[in-house]
Amino acid sequence: MRLIVGLGNPGVQYAWTPHNLGFLAVDRIAERACIRVERPESKSLSGLGTYGGQDVVLVKPQTMMNLSGLAVRDLLQRHECTPEDLVVLYDDIALPWGMLRIRERGTAGGHNGVKSVIGAVGTDEFSRVRLGVQPDHPVGDLAEYVLRPMKKSDLETVAGMTEEAADAVELILAQGTQQAMNRYNRRVEPPGEE
Repeated sequence: MRLIVGLGNPGVQYAWTPHNLGFLAVDRIAERACIRVERPESKSLSGLGTYGGQDVVLVKPQTMMNLSGLAVRDLLQRHECTPEDLVVLYDDIALPWGMLRIRERGTAGGHNGVKSVIGAVGTDEFSRVRLGVQPDHPVGDLAEYVLRPMKKSDLETVAGMTEEAADAVELILAQGTQQAMNRYNRRVEPPGEE
């Protein structure tokens, strides 16, 4: 069993914000796998099914972002999974819009939801799919930036990014995180370079 967790905030006011890209990516996986993510379980909405040749639990924690780890820890125990069975999808302010970065482990990088997961499960040794939301202009308050509704022009990029994230998770499940890293991780080009 693999636990696929999208990080976000519950509530209509957060649904289309950059901080909810993890939820949107899990929604895309659920759509492709015909899994309904609506069963209340461990302070989350979850759905069971098959994806990438593996039995999976798709999860959207219904705690606020900063408490996501509590739900994840409970779900790992409930489904007899280890952190190695976990894949977490979330927004990343350090990556340009539309870029994915796959990792097998690592720090929270300032992301409070990931910090909560690392603290609750006691390790940073779990796969993650980071979805870039870096602003293209100076922003005074990053928290306000990631919690504001996205512009219509962003939504097309989001659709492509969540589709690519669903592909990446499928590859992680079928062939391993390293294969997904080889396919999806690319160097960030400095502005002006091609």
